[in-house]
Amino acid sequence: MCRPLLGRPCCLSLLTFLFVVVVIFDILSTCSGSYPDVDNPLPSISSGDKEVDGQHYKYSSEFSSMLRTRLEKMASSPLASPEIFNVDDYGAMGDGEDDSEAFKETWKDACSSTNAIFLVPCDRVYHLKPITFTGPCNSPLLFKIEGTIKASPHISDYEKDRRHWIIFQNLLGLRVEGKGIINGNGRKWWLNSCKVNKTLPCKEAPTAVTFFQCTNLRVEGLRFRNAQQMHLSFQKCNNVKALNLWIHSPGNSPNTDGIHVTGTQFIVIKNCLIMTGDDCLSIVSGSKNVRAKGITCGPGHGISIGSLGAGKTEAEVSNVVVDTAKFSGTTNGVRIKTWQGGKGYAQNIIFQNIVMDNVTNPIIIDQNYCDQKEPCTQQVNTSITEFSTTQNFNIYKKKYLLNILSNTIQADAVEVSNVVYQNIRGTSASEVAVKFNCSKSIPCQGILLQDINLVHKGKNDDKSAQAEASCKNVKLKNRGRVSPLCGGR
Repeated sequence: MCRPLLGRPCCLSLLTFLFVVVVIFDILSTCSGSYPDVDNPLPSISSGDKEVDGQHYKYSSEFSSMLRTRLEKMASSPLASPEIFNVDDYGAMGDGEDDSEAFKETWKDACSSTNAIFLVPCDRVYHLKPITFTGPCNSPLLFKIEGTIKASPHISDYEKDRRHWIIFQNLLGLRVEGKGIINGNGRKWWLNSCKVNKTLPCKEAPTAVTFFQCTNLRVEGLRFRNAQQMHLSFQKCNNVKALNLWIHSPGNSPNTDGIHVTGTQFIVIKNCLIMTGDDCLSIVSGSKNVRAKGITCGPGHGISIGSLGAGKTEAEVSNVVVDTAKFSGTTNGVRIKTWQGGKGYAQNIIFQNIVMDNVTNPIIIDQNYCDQKEPCTQQVNTSITEFSTTQNFNIYKKKYLLNILSNTIQADAVEVSNVVYQNIRGTSASEVAVKFNCSKSIPCQGILLQDINLVHKGKNDDKSAQAEASCKNVKLKNRGRVSPLCGGR
């Protein structure tokens, strides 16, 4: 049919193109079976397109002309077919032994090729020691994971770098996709954590997967479980999409953040189910233009901006939107946490359309955050310049000493401003559902509560009771129905 219509050259080009598409689809769809140890995949996000039934298009001269034009363009600019680099072809066995070298050799060839697919096939478990996939590559690359990648169980394998297991760095247009599993094999690390065993010294543990300095990055459909520490980290990346991810570790596993965003701009995190022993999502310094939507969190510590300003450092986070989220049994809901003595800001933040179910601290800003063995004492300014002369010393001596005793002179703080809480409802596991513990020297400013309805529900009590709000050093406004209300401003 195509021969008289288009001529032999175009016909052959069309048939070749269709053959390539069918072959690639056949190869990449062979792993559609279910995994016995993983929940069913999350439903994909609907595109919103509507199907039109009963509509048929007649073969016409106009259609023939359009088709001829399209195919002529394809023939003049042929699409290069993807080249598949299967780790099995490079010696990966998936038999419990280390497959790191096979993965390195596969990456070397795939990265130096054009239009490449790095394939981790299904139905096998590949063990890896710490490994780095470094760019730049010759062209954007698809890293397709259909099987399971599991971390080496030997802590000694991490002697050179205890902070990372898998790193993707300096890559443009990378896509990491599939229905496979990335398993951090973290139980041994948890048992050696100082948060689990108080007699042990505190040591670093690896982040399972780190994306470092990647641009136009897409991570989609994967399952992350049992990370040694954090599951997934985006560090100094730009233009990122993290979609339809499933992240799971036990609720008592220490420091196992789900998704960690640091120094990253223009990132969308969408339709993710996160169950961990720490923050489901943490956003720290250098990050801006962050959008998180459709997040289901619990167990875990909620979604956190911070911590910021540890060790008197400067931190900056801005333009963050968390929209449409559900928290179940978490220690926190939406939280901003900063250390005393830090500098910088967390500003222009929106938390909206959120449901809380038995959450201990549904809404919280804590500018006195402390996560260390020794208690954090309230810090005060001790500037020598104010007392550099005898006259100044005599003037300020009495006032200064009184202020120290009353803790009214504080050190610097990370400024928290322009934060909106809108349409947040549900139950609090504690009596205090809204807690603003802000700095005396740099109060929280521009805080808006709109349409908030949080009630207190005890563990053994089916009845709901009025929740409370604790608000210190905060300048805020209320709109719509807000419960509980701050007693003092």
